[in-house]
Amino acid sequence: MVSINVAELSACQKEELIASLSCLVAKGGEITSETLQAVATASGNTLPAGLAALFANVVSKSKDGMKTYTPAPGGGGGGGGDGGAAAVEEAVVEEEPEEEAEAPSGGGGLFGGDEGGGDY
Repeated sequence: MVSINVAELSACQKEELIASLSCLVAKGGEITSETLQAVATASGNTLPAGLAALFANVVSKSKDGMKTYTPAPGGGGGGGGDGGAAAVEEAVVEEEPEEEAEAPSGGGGLFGGDEGGGDY
């Protein structure tokens, strides 16, 4: 996990952090730009109206509100395999190795050898 000092964030990054944390605090109720600005003000911060409206709009249009962005822990990983099932043996089919064609040696009659009829 990356740790960054808040003092090192740009003004834009701080505003986004304030907006996202305000959404988390207000997730129990209706998320509007006014609610987000009120939460930010109560925490001693300011949140521009445009950014508050953007975050409120995104959250309100999502299917499950803030639940979309804060899933419950433990949702990952698949189930175990069939521990007690008998293994099915498959017939092993051996492939016959293909015979390699003999490659012509380098040169291939470029200088009037056996091939080409001496046209060169």
